[in-house]
Amino acid sequence: MTAMAERRSQMSVEEFETIAAAAPETVTLEFVNGRIGVKKVADGDHSTIVSWLARRCMRARPDLDLYYGRGLRVEACREGRAKPDAVLAPEAHFAGHGEWAAPDGALMVVQVTSYDSDTDRRDRHEKPTAYGQAGIPLYVLIDRDSCTVMVHSNPDRQVGGYRDIRTSKFGETVALPDPIGIELDTEILKNYVR
Repeated sequence: MTAMAERRSQMSVEEFETIAAAAPETVTLEFVNGRIGVKKVADGDHSTIVSWLARRCMRARPDLDLYYGRGLRVEACREGRAKPDAVLAPEAHFAGHGEWAAPDGALMVVQVTSYDSDTDRRDRHEKPTAYGQAGIPLYVLIDRDSCTVMVHSNPDRQVGGYRDIRTSKFGETVALPDPIGIELDTEILKNYVR
């Protein structure tokens, strides 16, 4: 890590991991862009969306597992720690890994927006940058505020983020390109927004 990045960072990764390990189950902690982030426990609609996605993925791709809350080391030099709502990877890929695994092998990460004040910064800006830089092939953002599904593909490892972003309204069919190669009918997602 550069001296400039160390000055901007709230703490070291080691300090963050110590704090995260002691956090109560009512929150999830992440460390992206040198800042600690707190996510509240997901509401019922949020969890239902992730379960809906898991069923669709497992039915279409039984060779893959959808992990919930899987901690990933992201950002340059793996100095960030993120817990996406779901990570799609080959079956048993994360077996034997600790709380924070390398993103290698993750084929897709998924975020479902929450109704909290830092969703915009975290889910729409910081996370796509970090996941793209980590080389994760797909980032799917299920955005309950705009009632859209954004599929980010073609990661840019140099600057972070993704070169291609396709946005679909809830109710449309969403294509998840390779390496997933499935389609999702998103009509039911209309039921899970405020």
